[in-house]
Amino acid sequence: MAKQKNSTKQTFIKGAMILLAAGIINRLLGFVPRIALPRIIGAEGVGLYQLSYPFLMVMLTIITGGIPLAVAKWIAEAESQGDSNRVKYIFRTAMGLVALLSIIMTGVMLLGAKWITTHILPDARVYQTFLVMTPMLMIIGLSSVYRGYFQGKQNMIPTAVSQIVETVLRIIASLSFAYMLLPYGLEWAAAGAMLGAVVGEIGGLAVLLWKYYRDKARIKHEEAHDAKMQAKNEPVLRRLLGLSIPVTGSRLVGSFSFLLESILTARSLAAAGIATGIATAQYGALQGMIVPLLLLPTALTYSLAVSLVPSLSEAAARGDHSLIHKRLHQSMRLALVSGAPFVVIMTLFAEPICRILYNHADIAPMLQLIAPVGIFIYLQAPLQAALQALNKPGTALINTLIGAIVKLFLIVQLASDPDFGIYGALIAINVNIVLVTVLHGISVLRFIGFHMKFLDFAKVGAAMIIMGAAARFTMNQQPLTMEWINLLLACAASAIVYLLLMVGMKIIDRHDMVRIPIFGNWFK
Repeated sequence: MAKQKNSTKQTFIKGAMILLAAGIINRLLGFVPRIALPRIIGAEGVGLYQLSYPFLMVMLTIITGGIPLAVAKWIAEAESQGDSNRVKYIFRTAMGLVALLSIIMTGVMLLGAKWITTHILPDARVYQTFLVMTPMLMIIGLSSVYRGYFQGKQNMIPTAVSQIVETVLRIIASLSFAYMLLPYGLEWAAAGAMLGAVVGEIGGLAVLLWKYYRDKARIKHEEAHDAKMQAKNEPVLRRLLGLSIPVTGSRLVGSFSFLLESILTARSLAAAGIATGIATAQYGALQGMIVPLLLLPTALTYSLAVSLVPSLSEAAARGDHSLIHKRLHQSMRLALVSGAPFVVIMTLFAEPICRILYNHADIAPMLQLIAPVGIFIYLQAPLQAALQALNKPGTALINTLIGAIVKLFLIVQLASDPDFGIYGALIAINVNIVLVTVLHGISVLRFIGFHMKFLDFAKVGAAMIIMGAAARFTMNQQPLTMEWINLLLACAASAIVYLLLMVGMKIIDRHDMVRIPIFGNWFK
């Protein structure tokens, strides 16, 4: 039975790479609507689409919060002890709790939609989008528990497949509905794009349900002990809440910070004398075009963070401190090495990137300003995952809260100044990113004595400078007439230089390459 149960379990790196492959596919596919949607509904339409998301994030955090993480962490511990019954209790209790919270919050959103969009959100035209997105509370809530279940079993394939299916369906449906509803007005076009997101989430949940019930049928011989289950139900719920509430608190700080950021940015821009429509368009450009570019490499950091939690939890349960250090070092090094080239390319070529992708070269200064702090975003995810896996979610909460307070204060101070405008909000976001990452790093150092080697940072920094010079030189040659081809050539040439430098400086070795699915066989 143990053998059957573990047949789908992957190692930490393999699990991370599976999620990475799915993440890269999702990020690349995700840029199809990012590029096409502004061309269909414009920056102002994208702004209406984006303005309703922060409120959705708050509601989803209340519903799910730390529950999927707690499920993944606790199931990983139960699996390491061979306690299959406990796995079922955890899953069923979490599913019941999330379903109940989803029903309550969906009712709140539906009943309060008019008041929320008129009095809380900065543009009342988001009403239609707001109504359309309410079904996502239940859909995403249930999906998150299934993903936590599979991640706890260290089987990342269902999560990866569901993400890809969700992305493909969302692209097709969002662009189709936005285009069809555009004649009825910009607000209806934005609602159509949101309806496509709902369709995508339904597809992702369907994949997880299919995989779960297929696996359940395969291991049906594991008998449930109803009496024991009843006896253990209460402590399961108590411990589940005990594990998830601190993480929920930390994420609520982030979600409320995002919501307040959208509201305060719009109000501050209005105070600076910028009209509502223009402010909505600027916010749409920032959150709908610039930030997604910056987050492109988080396909890796997300996969590392998701794989890191059960892996570190299992190691902590066994008291294996050397494995904890090893896994964390692997995650941080991969995040640093993979994120650095994106920072270079986005900083150097912000204008051609924005012109080619969005046909909006005027937003390039935003990308140029935020790109350098990208490296802190990429390092932040593994550090936060480590704090949560090591039972220090309260520390992550305090760090996130400090960063949020500083960010919101700076937005009010800077974005309301006509000399800064939207760039004031950008500066505030940059300060928040750097501050939270540094605080997480200090916390991890304090708790387990882990710190990155300074020499690794120095080597990657030197490689970034040389790579940037190679990229600029190639771009300046203008070997072909089409700008996008020249940009691809510059990126490809500089990436080759960067990889050679990483190998030459022994930041990447053959063993790292072997772990990459499919391509790894070439390096054996």
